[in-house]
Amino acid sequence: MNQNSQLNGDADRSDTRPILIIPYMWIGDFVRNHTVVRVLKERWPNRPVDLLTTSLCAPLVDYMPGVRAGIVWDLPRGRLAVGRQLALAKLLREQNYGTALVLPRTWKAAIAPALAGIPERVGFVGEFRFGLINRWRWGEKKLPRFIDKNAALAQPDGAPLPPEWPVPQLRVPAEDIVRWRQTNGLSGGAAVALAPGSVGVSKRWTYYPEAARLLAERGLEVWVVGGPAEKGLAQEIAAAGGPGVRDLTGNDLRNGVLAMAAAGVAISNDSGLMHIAAALGTPTMGIFGPTSPYLWAPLNGLAATLVQGKEVLSCQPCQSTVCKMNDHRCMRNIAASEVVEIAQRVLGEAGAKAEN
Repeated sequence: MNQNSQLNGDADRSDTRPILIIPYMWIGDFVRNHTVVRVLKERWPNRPVDLLTTSLCAPLVDYMPGVRAGIVWDLPRGRLAVGRQLALAKLLREQNYGTALVLPRTWKAAIAPALAGIPERVGFVGEFRFGLINRWRWGEKKLPRFIDKNAALAQPDGAPLPPEWPVPQLRVPAEDIVRWRQTNGLSGGAAVALAPGSVGVSKRWTYYPEAARLLAERGLEVWVVGGPAEKGLAQEIAAAGGPGVRDLTGNDLRNGVLAMAAAGVAISNDSGLMHIAAALGTPTMGIFGPTSPYLWAPLNGLAATLVQGKEVLSCQPCQSTVCKMNDHRCMRNIAASEVVEIAQRVLGEAGAKAEN
């Protein structure tokens, strides 16, 4: 019996009713959600698990072990969209779900599962959801981390938190990586993937152009990975780094997944791509300034956690999306040369491990 079985009790193999998870839809949070899937599958190995997903996050579902399907449904932010909610409820009703885990605390997230008549609708008390959630959980504010709040909903009510949660997993077939490299005209050697984007400018390390140049000067292949919002930044980094630096930003998150799977090491801000790289098993270096690694680093662990240590900053971590004091020193105090030296060490360790 493994650790999760010990925590959840003996697995119930007799229950075969499908389960729907309503997750948070930010990329990093969506990856974290795979921990919830793993806890559910340990508890109910014969219950299919589906995820509600946006078009943006949908590619991630294809690489998540234990997930039967993604229900792709884009609901607009900032308004109810009654027609869309009713149509989603109709779709969910046809799937005959026995249980829905509603991870967000918003009432909007609970509407469609309730309209669909899903018998068990599990969620924390929050935002006037009486009648929409019928399996209430209490004590969310006492749980220390975001993953604790989410994964606790997959456990029996009142069960203690485990010492460790199962980590998120993303699995990409090797042939997909080979095909992706060929399509993009890339060599088969180890490359450094840079992920300079993030939600909130304060989480963005500003020395990626210099780091790209230093990495390229040492003969390393460098890829800049991100979405459309990072295109301008990627072009700036590629221009600074020279011909050894490739702009691989694109519109499809699948491209980012494949790039991170193919890379020898990933260097990332606190962002969705950091969680993707870590869940893939790619050695990942996370750069943290305004956010806490304890709260927001991947459960998978990082090859290196970079936090400035040059001076004591009373504002760090501030959790703010925009720096309001100290001129962003929590990020500017992390030198490009330091990051590059660590990246070379991580690459060397990964290469030695692969040879053994």
